[in-house]
Amino acid sequence: MQLNRRLFLKQLGFGAAGISLLSSLPGDVWAKGSSALLRTTPEAQGMSSASLLAFADAVESQKLNLHSMMVLRHGNVVAEGWWAPYAPQLKHTLYSLSKSFTSTAVGMAVAEKRLTVEDKVTKFFPDDLPATVSDNLAAMRVKDLLTMSTGHDKEPAVRSEKNWAKAFLAQPVEHQPGTFFLYNSIATYMLSAIVQKLTGQTVLAYLKPRLFDPLGIEGADWEVNPQGINTGGWGLRVKTEDIAKFGQLYLQKGVWKGKQLLPAKWIDDATKFEIQSKGGSRKKEENDWLQGYGYQFWRCRHDAYRGDGAFGQYCIVMPKEDIVVAITSETSDMQAILDNVWEHILGSVKGKTLPADAKEQAQLKQKLTALALPIQNVKSTSPIIAQIDNKPFSIADNSLHVKSVSLNFGKDGGIFTMQDDKGEHRINCGMGRWVEKETDLSALPLKLTPTLIPGETKTKIASSGTWTDDNTFVLTVRFIETAHYETITCNFDKDTVKVQFKKSLAILNPATKDDRPVLEGRLLA
Repeated sequence: MQLNRRLFLKQLGFGAAGISLLSSLPGDVWAKGSSALLRTTPEAQGMSSASLLAFADAVESQKLNLHSMMVLRHGNVVAEGWWAPYAPQLKHTLYSLSKSFTSTAVGMAVAEKRLTVEDKVTKFFPDDLPATVSDNLAAMRVKDLLTMSTGHDKEPAVRSEKNWAKAFLAQPVEHQPGTFFLYNSIATYMLSAIVQKLTGQTVLAYLKPRLFDPLGIEGADWEVNPQGINTGGWGLRVKTEDIAKFGQLYLQKGVWKGKQLLPAKWIDDATKFEIQSKGGSRKKEENDWLQGYGYQFWRCRHDAYRGDGAFGQYCIVMPKEDIVVAITSETSDMQAILDNVWEHILGSVKGKTLPADAKEQAQLKQKLTALALPIQNVKSTSPIIAQIDNKPFSIADNSLHVKSVSLNFGKDGGIFTMQDDKGEHRINCGMGRWVEKETDLSALPLKLTPTLIPGETKTKIASSGTWTDDNTFVLTVRFIETAHYETITCNFDKDTVKVQFKKSLAILNPATKDDRPVLEGRLLA
């Protein structure tokens, strides 16, 4: 019996941003008439709710800063959760997990006989070649781009150039292609450029009818370079469930709803060991960066494979166990997340089915429906509010071209306003809670998120504020369709203010500097 998914979720009492633990339903891995995956209990798929609960507890106790997780077995979602203010309907920046989607586009183009992996890279860019083509450059194949074995000693620096392909081809190729592994995001860009050369479409547009539409992936966007070519190696944004569907497609050898979207042979080639990879600080048997590399996919321990992106964006496929795990995060320890996946999620597999355990299922549901990132909440008020409320501070000359700032406080929130040479920008914040709005500051002084997504002028944010003492107000701004956040600290002293910005990367890693100046201002009379 098929049920309307929204009604079913409502009947079971699940919130929109939490886990769905649905009783087992018959049918395929998708709901009839819907692109959504079916939900079921862990035990119905032979997994332990207690072990999945242990995963959530472990990543929180280790402060790994997950934003979302989704676990599938036999094509059914057995656990899913979002740490508020992140939510199911929000996209998330994938960083290098984008590479696996670019590889998929190449696989589809190969299936359409537009190219082969043995084709030479120079073939596609006759007008961009250097005056002298070295033997190693001449030998470089599409396969070498796919396997990060272009022969470069270091990644070509092209991002400040107008023509990235020309700059890539101008770089020395020190090693014989196919023999030397170097993680190289610009190699993936070259794959994107090749697909666009052959099809007349960006990778995003090319994948839409071939991958995104069949899987029900809506609203995906992808950064472009100055020439309008998708960056390939990074910059794709999709939802957590979209990542899970992508992994499920690979687990099903390219078949979706009975249709072969991607050849099984391509998937076999893309996910097998092609070249010895490098990375991580542990010895090989403990290191998921030393298990080998395929066509823009990493091999893993436990005979698994994954696409992954910086700061912990994961699409993990375990073929033997018929499991897919999708994770988004901002972590400084990507290996620790994988360690917990192997220990608790892989470790939760106990057989084909398990007896229902209402108590453990309820505990898991309770945990994952209440997931939330911590909110700094020291004090909701200060005796100096009357002195500064809604009063502008004139800012001294600065490299950010900020002219003035002000704070306006309401009953349970505030507004931070900043005036610069581009106009006025506002951030609404809650006290002890998140307030979701949009801002254009990503393209201006905060400079946190890329601005090369066509047509995008504003970024979704969730913000909260607190007084850490009578003179210091701290605003936390989460860019909820990226991995990152900012803090803005306003320190008041009589009629002056100092405003300091700090990006999350600098908070996660003190060695990372935030080079923006501290703004100094004086209360206008």
